[in-house]
Amino acid sequence: MAELATAAAEPRQLARLVRSPSVAVTVVFFVNGVLIASWTAHIPHVKEYLRLSDGTLGLALLGAPVGSVLAMLIAARLLPWLGSKLIVRVTLVGYCAAGPLVGLTRSFAELFLALALWAAFMATLDVSMNTQAISVERRAGRALMPGFHGSWSIGAFAGAALGAAGVAIGLSLSIQLLVLAIPCVIIAGWLSLAMIPDERPAPAGHDVSPDRRAVWMAIGVLGAITLADYLCEGAAADWAAVYLRTSLGAAPAIAALGFAAYSLAMVAVRLAGNRLLDRFPARHLLPVLAGLATVAFAIGLAIQDVTAVLIGFAALGAGLGAVVPVMFSAAGRVPGINAGSAVAMVSACGWVGLMCGPVVIGQLADLTSLRVALITIPVLTAVVATSTATCRALRSG
Repeated sequence: MAELATAAAEPRQLARLVRSPSVAVTVVFFVNGVLIASWTAHIPHVKEYLRLSDGTLGLALLGAPVGSVLAMLIAARLLPWLGSKLIVRVTLVGYCAAGPLVGLTRSFAELFLALALWAAFMATLDVSMNTQAISVERRAGRALMPGFHGSWSIGAFAGAALGAAGVAIGLSLSIQLLVLAIPCVIIAGWLSLAMIPDERPAPAGHDVSPDRRAVWMAIGVLGAITLADYLCEGAAADWAAVYLRTSLGAAPAIAALGFAAYSLAMVAVRLAGNRLLDRFPARHLLPVLAGLATVAFAIGLAIQDVTAVLIGFAALGAGLGAVVPVMFSAAGRVPGINAGSAVAMVSACGWVGLMCGPVVIGQLADLTSLRVALITIPVLTAVVATSTATCRALRSG
């Protein structure tokens, strides 16, 4: 009898999971990460096939951030009108369909345009899934956003591994993305049926109107914190291995651990973030984590030891892991503006930082040294620590 009861309970449990908005959002976050990360291993092959120089490849890769930022600005207007539930479904299909086009390009211009199109769908999906996540989080009445972003990070790890495997067995980029896209769009699209309508802010009374200056001030502060966070992330992604290898003389395998340490620590904090934020207010937790990152990274730069620098990058990932999820949640709580529009604008600020971070570090390194240029990172984390401690938008979170 007990076995029959257990067998009968399993379909009911599966049905609850299928109907869970939280599960749907988690899977969409995973899909967003796995597809975009799976193509990075193919970049050298694309460069060689199209006969692009390093500089020309860099310009072609700019198609992704250009398409992303433009799409986010458009999404800021569409989300209040169409809602995140519909836009997630539409952009999910577009994201899965546009990816294989990148592998079919035959010139610099085609690669730029294909990346811009693909990234536009990816960015719009990103904003709409974060908007949906805000509604799910509000309904649950507790912090869920760090866990959703942890799912994205896990997807990115899986995508990078799948991309490397695809290169190893000689799979073309377009075939790989098509093979990945089919189950992604079917499973995530099916689960997205469980998503919920966006929560609409209660209309103000005739004698009450939102303070537009306060609204834009709040969005501006959240956007600035996100910008600082993404500046650090872009710098860590592009310069961690270079600094460890060229400045400290680490072996190539050890140098590669810099960004890996950063990424793993970030995933750990995001997966633990739901519980941490249930226990500690964001305005207390984020400054402590960012402060520890500031100290650890500065020590690593000061003593110029490989182990200390690796610890510094790990501390950086832990210090910044919860920042973006909390900024998006806070943006969704700003009164007087649609949550989707707020998230789109804050996210666009982050993408600007992601684009500018590596460039800023590179230019400063040319003028001084890479070690001096990387001092920018603890300065920015100190700004994040101070800003999150005083940000009014976090006082209700």
